[in-house]
Amino acid sequence: MFEGSFVALVTPFKDDESLDEAKLKELIEFQIDGGTHGIVPCGTTGESPSLSEDEHDRVIELTVETVNGRVPIIAGTGSNSTARTLRATEHAAAAGADAALIVTPYYNKPNQQGLYAHYMKIADSVDIPIIIYNVPGRCGTDILSDTVAELAEHPNIVGLKEATGELKRSSELVSMCPDDFVVLSGDDINTLPILSVGGKGVISVVANVVPADIAETCNAFKAGNIELARKLHYKTMQLAVDLFIETNPIPAKTALMLMGKLNGKLRLPLAPLTPANQETLRQTLKDAGLID
Repeated sequence: MFEGSFVALVTPFKDDESLDEAKLKELIEFQIDGGTHGIVPCGTTGESPSLSEDEHDRVIELTVETVNGRVPIIAGTGSNSTARTLRATEHAAAAGADAALIVTPYYNKPNQQGLYAHYMKIADSVDIPIIIYNVPGRCGTDILSDTVAELAEHPNIVGLKEATGELKRSSELVSMCPDDFVVLSGDDINTLPILSVGGKGVISVVANVVPADIAETCNAFKAGNIELARKLHYKTMQLAVDLFIETNPIPAKTALMLMGKLNGKLRLPLAPLTPANQETLRQTLKDAGLID
């Protein structure tokens, strides 16, 4: 179920910064029409730290309602509080999400014992598949492969989103964890390398902009068409670089604005893309044939 391209969906806001439910539905349909294999609402790309609990719940509920069983939904439910993570994960399960994406607790900087206890508490309390999200660059905390391998023995802990940027981690995780444990790329630039060592897909930022290309990269690799997968990797490589030219999701929302799909509204403390970087991104979108 958790294979292929899962889009880390942006959260659209109106000009007054309230949730834009109509746009959220449009973005979901754009993804499904493009062949995306699954939707990830309320992740980092969805500005989850800036959403109220009510908004967080509503985004997940609306995503489940709009998707209506057509593709799997992995709801972002992690925070730096185990209690808040548990509440959000319980809600996601009740709302009908297919899995929960739970980031390592940020700012607290727990040790490996604390990380193990955090994930076990959620896995023991909520009957929903859990995908660990390891992104030390954002969280200041790194869950090591030995700890992941221990957690992978729990039947509710089914995979990991790998965003350390260290390619050896993917090989470690695939070799150390059970065969049915799913390793997903958390960096678009590393999707093809991670697939090559046994990863099963990607939770993608770039898919916000070119869902068909990212989905087809995964489809081609799975079908054994390595040449096509490589071609698509290089086709989307500059997007994978420039959509991180500043903090995610600033460039992704800017790209969607330039494509006429969003107003580009962000919530503080995120600020608009700098003019120079916007011009760089605009040129990349032109080169990709996404804007005139």
